[in-house]
Amino acid sequence: MKKTFEYLKQLKENNNREWFTQHKSEYDTIIKENKIFFNRIYTELQEYDKLKGIHISRIYRDVRFSKDKTPYKTDFGVGYSRSKPMLRGGYYIQLEPGNSFVGGGFWGPDAKDLLRIRKEFEISTKEIEKITSDETFIKYFGELKGDAVKTAPRGFDKNHPAIDLIRKKQFVVMRKFTDKEVFADNFQEEVLKTLLAMRPFFDYMSEVLTTDLNGESII
Repeated sequence: MKKTFEYLKQLKENNNREWFTQHKSEYDTIIKENKIFFNRIYTELQEYDKLKGIHISRIYRDVRFSKDKTPYKTDFGVGYSRSKPMLRGGYYIQLEPGNSFVGGGFWGPDAKDLLRIRKEFEISTKEIEKITSDETFIKYFGELKGDAVKTAPRGFDKNHPAIDLIRKKQFVVMRKFTDKEVFADNFQEEVLKTLLAMRPFFDYMSEVLTTDLNGESII
């Protein structure tokens, strides 16, 4: 990890194709080592969950619609998706100097899923509040995060007691790691513990998204 972070720091200072080409062999070695780490996490997580895939982010940025034209990302990231349609939610790990984290949840639910979640919260927030107030959840994530619309979504009462939850359009959790924590011998263990701490949240959301408002299966 120390070699990875040193390389990423240098890349951030020299984010151009000439420098990257000159240090391509170093990049190849580092990405190979990180893939081993990411795959090891995948194997361990698979013992506790049913995953359908692993997606390791490419280093190359898509600059077509961005004002920032620097060609390379300055982090390494990986996503693990669960086996749909019964299991919902996705896990994510980002390694970046000063900005490493383990997160997961629902970054961009489609319109149908988002409406179903909001309708659930409109009826009751008992289960989600039980999950987010749990000691383990608070220890690892603090609170449920995610972007929200500015006002009540169409069809919902702006004075509803759960309007702060209903306004959300993302439902995510995140635990940040300092560089020192990433370099520690127990980092892999802490990553796995963090991922597993998401399970009650994922299991509840999966149940919501695979049933109608009467609790009947739609799968």
